Amino acid sequence: MNFWDSARYVLAFLVIASFPPSLLLWLAIHPFAPFWRQLGAVWTYVILGLPVVGYMVGAWVFRKTLLVLDLGTNVITMILAGIAFGAAVLLKRRVMAQLRFARLSGIPELSKEKYPGKLLTEGIYSRVRNPRYIEALLWVTAYALFANYLGAYLVVALCLPLIYFVVRLEERELRERFGTAYEEYCRRVPRFVPKLRPRDG
Repeated sequence: MNFWDSARYVLAFLVIASFPPSLLLWLAIHPFAPFWRQLGAVWTYVILGLPVVGYMVGAWVFRKTLLVLDLGTNVITMILAGIAFGAAVLLKRRVMAQLRFARLSGIPELSKEKYPGKLLTEGIYSRVRNPRYIEALLWVTAYALFANYLGAYLVVALCLPLIYFVVRLEERELRERFGTAYEEYCRRVPRFVPKLRPRDG
C-alpha cells in the first residue's frame, strides 16, 4: 500500500468508526436529557462512552469486511473532497466564533442549572439554525470522498436520516427551553439551507 492508499484507508475507517457513534450518542442524550441531567455531564459521558468505545473496537475488528470495496484513487472525488473540506473549515470558523467548548460538548443539555445558555440568533445562526450539523456532514463527506470506499459512502447515506432525527429532538428541547422566542426564530431562519442574508426582526 502506498502513502495515498494508506491515507484513504485510514480516513475510510475513521468515517465508519467515529461518525455513527457520535450521532447515536446524541440520540441517547436528547430524549432522556432530564435523567442524564440528574447524573451530570461527567457520569453521562462515562456511561455512554462505554458503548461508543465498544462500537469503535468492533469497527476495528471487522474493518476488513467494512472496507472490502475500495473504489480507488479518483481525481474528481479528490477535488470534491477539497471543496467540502474548505466549506467545512469556513463554517467551523463561523461556529467557533459563537460557541465555547461547554456548549459544543453538550453541557447545557446535561447541566441546565449551571449552564442555562441562551438562544443563539446572531452571526451564522442568523442564517441557518443548525450549522454544527451541516459542518459535521461536510467533514464526513469530505473524508468519504477522499477515501473513496463504498463503506464510507454508505455511512454518510445512513447518517443523513439520523442527523435529521437528532435535529428534530434538539428542536423539541429548544422549544421547551426558550418557548415563543424559539418559535419566532424558527419562522425567520431555515433549518438547513443557509440564507444569503439574515433577516432582521
